[in-house]
Amino acid sequence: MARLGVLILLALLGAVAAQAQTTPPPAPRPRLRFGFYKHSCPPAEVIVRDAVRNAIIANPGLGAGLIRMAFHDCFVQGCDASVLLDPTPANPRPEKVSGPNFPSMRGFDVIDAAKAALERFCPGVVSCADVVQFAARDAAFFLSGFLVDYKLPAGRLDGRVSLESEALAFLPPPSFNLSELVDSFKVKGLDIDDLVVLSGSHTIGRSHCSSFSDRLTSPGSDMDPGMAFVLKGECPANPNFTNDPTVVQDFVTPDKLDNQYYKNVLNHKVLFNSDAALLTSTQTARKVVENAFVRGRWEKKFAKAMVKMAAVEVKTAAIGEVRRNCRVVN
Repeated sequence: MARLGVLILLALLGAVAAQAQTTPPPAPRPRLRFGFYKHSCPPAEVIVRDAVRNAIIANPGLGAGLIRMAFHDCFVQGCDASVLLDPTPANPRPEKVSGPNFPSMRGFDVIDAAKAALERFCPGVVSCADVVQFAARDAAFFLSGFLVDYKLPAGRLDGRVSLESEALAFLPPPSFNLSELVDSFKVKGLDIDDLVVLSGSHTIGRSHCSSFSDRLTSPGSDMDPGMAFVLKGECPANPNFTNDPTVVQDFVTPDKLDNQYYKNVLNHKVLFNSDAALLTSTQTARKVVENAFVRGRWEKKFAKAMVKMAAVEVKTAAIGEVRRNCRVVN
């Protein structure tokens, strides 16, 4: 009887061992590292920074677009440059044509210019996904007056999938309340502090009137009456695709990446419901106050949050590539 038990035990151990041998190991997690292109393309980051500098000198709004692009890229399919892919007969509705991105997304030509220069120096080496994140970092550097300055690990690969439906599913719209915002960030591995800090990028750039027009007339709106009055003069009563002007998001320092956004939140002088929502909980309201009045705090936290976001759902070699042209898969 004892011998039978030993035989059964040995059989079970053998089955477990066989299963272990047939079960494939988990796919290696992609590793980002600082100085990724130090040997393969030494001037990579300088080339991107030059392209961003030239663009911002010509139009500071392009810098705001590049920061927004990094966010929109990482929240859909991860940081893989899927937001850059153009429509094709095989995929006529990529992220680029989705409501959150079209026609408001700016900066595609800056990415194209940087990538073209990179391909001349070191063809087939630098991914478009890394270019997007480098460009956002550099835009933040210039627009903040060099106060937002951080090193960014690289080694991302470009994705081959880009779907309008996923942009609509994962990009938080300006109408979201706080709990909806927290949930959308949590899905991407980002926490409440990241939410409050990254919302600060609304201190630059422009918005279409359709993104906040409901707050101009809603009885429950907490928007400053003076600001609402000004905006009613700039926006049509019923904005639509053919009549949807843009206004600056920060009326105080519209072309500067700074902590003015948080002062605007406290003064109820922000455009979106998602901005006003930061005052609807004690936890987030406290963070707003800290970012508004503790000198230098937000700039450091923003840099840290951008690095964290830039590592969201990075592609592995099995499903990623280095595109030669950022607008089409290889």
